Amino acid sequence: MRNKLIKYFGIVGLLGLLASCEKDGEKITMLSDPNPPTIVSMPEMKFYRTGDPNQVVEFRCTPVDPGFNASATYFLEIAPAGSAFANPVQLYSGPQDTLITFKVSELNAKLLSVFDGDVETNAEVRVRAILTVDAGTGAPGTGANAFAYTSASSATVVRPYGLPRLDLIGTSFANWIESPNADGIYSGFVKLSSSEPFTLKNPDDNKVYGLNAGGTAFEENGSNSLTSPDNGWYKLTVNLNDGSFSLDAHMYGVVGSATPNGWGSPDIKMDYNRKKGYWEVTTDLNEGEIKFRKNDGWAWNLGLDGTEGKLKHDGPNIPVTSAGSYYITLTITEYEGPNEAGVYTMTKLN
Repeated sequence: MRNKLIKYFGIVGLLGLLASCEKDGEKITMLSDPNPPTIVSMPEMKFYRTGDPNQVVEFRCTPVDPGFNASATYFLEIAPAGSAFANPVQLYSGPQDTLITFKVSELNAKLLSVFDGDVETNAEVRVRAILTVDAGTGAPGTGANAFAYTSASSATVVRPYGLPRLDLIGTSFANWIESPNADGIYSGFVKLSSSEPFTLKNPDDNKVYGLNAGGTAFEENGSNSLTSPDNGWYKLTVNLNDGSFSLDAHMYGVVGSATPNGWGSPDIKMDYNRKKGYWEVTTDLNEGEIKFRKNDGWAWNLGLDGTEGKLKHDGPNIPVTSAGSYYITLTITEYEGPNEAGVYTMTKLN
């Protein structure tokens, strides 16, 4: 068998490349302006909790056409309309180029990562193809220089259904707790004030739940409200199967010599970003050091674990090399102590 001989001829246009391969006398030529992939059709993406979560929905596309039969990696992406795909959600990545399928429950979960549940939102969908002609040569279209082709965006309206939930009635903040398994057990982080007693309401059937006379359990049409002992973030869990509940403080903050109160309390409290799933704060810091801790105490605290951005229980202090305003995020990957863990970002704003 003859060895393959691959020759590249000059670039035509910004992304064009005329590539020639000879194998057993057959010549393959790459178009100077390959045809990008297209979206032929996509499903209705207005979903409801009353629908069938196992229904299969389809996106139909055409593959990139470089002038010969080529393999590529495809990315199906969605983003809010008008965002220019600044932070798209990747619905799919892989070799499939004509038919991409999801269960409604799978697609709904992906949509919830950027779109509000139970709300109709204008969105745009596109498909990208990354085409690598040949690896290892360093030429355009190879390795890290792979060609990228993007379809025209297609407008749509999305409405992901939120998980079964209970809304908190009586709080100043938009609070609710969810039941991931739809089993009557609801849980989530809520921001509370000790001056705002609350009850619960199911937005699907409008049933209202309050505490019983003894204040020990939630019951339908219960006449009493629940009040938090302090202001801040709590984890509320309610089991409507037996009415039991728990309300536990989850007030994560930044402490250290770089903060106004040094290593003492109160810490700089962070807010929970429900959509992103992390804690965040914008605050002024001095040059010094910081750590993260829970409820102004040291039993639960996070410091460096030796890998950039990662945190572990009681790890070394995090250095702050210059004073200024910082945006800080904390993603907790393990909430339970003493093995709490997470990752953080710290971006200086000025």
